[in-house]
Amino acid sequence: MTMNPADNDPSPEMRIERDSMGDVHVPANAYYGAQTQRAVDNFPISGWTLAPAMIHAMGRVKYACGIANRDLGKLTRTGKCPLNADQVDAMLAAAREVADGKLDDHFPIDVFQTGSGTSSNMNVNEVIANRATEIIGGDRFSAEKAIHPNDHVNMGQSTNDTFPTAIHVAVAFEIKNSLLPALQRLADTFHKQSKEWDQVIKIGRTHLMDATPLRLGQEFSGFARQLDLSIDRAQQAMQSVLELPVGGTAVGTGINTHPEFGQRVSAVLAKETSMDFVEAVNHFEANAQRDGLVSCHGQLKTIATTLFNVSNNIRWLGSGPRCGFYEIALPSRQPGSSIMPGKVNPVMCESMMQLAARVIGNDQTITISGATGGQFQLNIMMPVMGQTTLESIQLLSNGTNAFVDFCAHEIKANRDVCESFVEKSLSMVTSLNPHIGYEMASKIAKEAFATGKTIRQLCQEQDILPADTLQEALDPLGMTEPHE
Repeated sequence: MTMNPADNDPSPEMRIERDSMGDVHVPANAYYGAQTQRAVDNFPISGWTLAPAMIHAMGRVKYACGIANRDLGKLTRTGKCPLNADQVDAMLAAAREVADGKLDDHFPIDVFQTGSGTSSNMNVNEVIANRATEIIGGDRFSAEKAIHPNDHVNMGQSTNDTFPTAIHVAVAFEIKNSLLPALQRLADTFHKQSKEWDQVIKIGRTHLMDATPLRLGQEFSGFARQLDLSIDRAQQAMQSVLELPVGGTAVGTGINTHPEFGQRVSAVLAKETSMDFVEAVNHFEANAQRDGLVSCHGQLKTIATTLFNVSNNIRWLGSGPRCGFYEIALPSRQPGSSIMPGKVNPVMCESMMQLAARVIGNDQTITISGATGGQFQLNIMMPVMGQTTLESIQLLSNGTNAFVDFCAHEIKANRDVCESFVEKSLSMVTSLNPHIGYEMASKIAKEAFATGKTIRQLCQEQDILPADTLQEALDPLGMTEPHE
């Protein structure tokens, strides 16, 4: 970087930091340094910085790496400038602060940056080094760093293995602590409603047309099962990212790190998060490919598909209140029109459908990034893959919680409306098939439609079956279960 002589005299709001390329002006109060500032200058793209969950995961990874290097004697006995115990403790404390979200304001780099995440990895290294220097009473603005971002904080690591490790840690952590509890809440709500409404008879619909009766509780038991399966899929998504690339360093060979480093770091992360993180089985695969993340997001896409479907069905069932189905009443959340007084819309269903659409679209980003973003020993689409996956998890988690709080648990069954549709349905004739055959039943259905009469009325008028047989055959409750 070429600088004018005047550039060597920064304003009071700036300071000069140096890296291997020269001097850089950095905000005076920033914990980051030259490499971070270069990335800020180079990538004025979206204004989207890394998700807090990713920053916190990087702090956890750096903490685990520091523990491993400390226990292996790498920090205190080897290297150009070994650290003393107080310096090691300060470095670990600074990493903890990053993990705990105390330094979030010091990570300004745009998501759309270098594809390996090197800029953000160095951002974390610089922040931890400078904050640790400050903790021990040193001058974090000094050109000679007592705790160095590369030599100490990044010891035994490459961006190529630690950045994807942080992605895996962040994604798994958020699935476990945000998505799974949200999905469980919605599943529990539907299971409860399926029991409460087990005796509410309603008409079924296929192709949006009248079908045979079922119970409202049965319909909601289907929704509950969809959520149970979504929980299983979220757990599978989490399993897809439990292998950690750390220990592979630049290309998977583990150059410049201890043979036990990957296993030790993974063990610390497992203990810290109470999750089953393990060292990757094969570091060449783990460094080069992001197939686990592609698989993970594929499960998230399926969950989004389920949530779209369920919320859309609930939206239809609540349509009305006078000229729609209105078999269930949805809670009134807000006025629905700027011109039609009294109109209330199914806004929570619509919100869920939109966020689900976004997640489904996100899967295309993940897929193309996994398929074409990796060549040889590195995938260079990692920042956007991590960010996109975390966005999907956040949308699904927050959206599901909002749907439970502001819609699902307040749904009411409109029993009278449900049961009024049943008797009118032409598909009631289906239960007559075993008695009079398909052709005769079809003829009766067409006549009932033409005359506006119910199936029961027409069969009684024409004495199609004995009264007791007809009563049994056209019993709506009996139609909701199989019979021998």
